[in-house]
Amino acid sequence: MTLTVLDPTDETTPQVRGRTERPESLTGLTVGLLDISKPRGNVFLDQVQHRLEGLGASVIRYTKPTFAKPAPPDLRHEISTRCDAVIEALAD
Repeated sequence: MTLTVLDPTDETTPQVRGRTERPESLTGLTVGLLDISKPRGNVFLDQVQHRLEGLGASVIRYTKPTFAKPAPPDLRHEISTRCDAVIEALAD
C-alpha cells in the first residue's frame, strides 16, 4: 500500500520524507502534547494524557503562543530534545 502525505506549506519543490517507525510500546517513553491554542484543544489533550499515562508513557505538555503561526524555534527544539514522540492538538 502506498501512502501519499501532502505538505500544506508553500513549497515549490516538496521534500520527500519517509515515515518514522512507530515504537513497539509507549512504556517508558516521553510523549509531548502540543496545544496549538485553539479553543478546547486542552480538553482533548487532557483525555489523551490520561490514556498515554495508562499505557506507561510520561507526558510533557506544551502550548504554542498562538495557533496563527508556527511554533517558535526554541519550543520546537525543546520538544525535539525532550520527547520521544509528539501529538499536536487541533480543535475547533
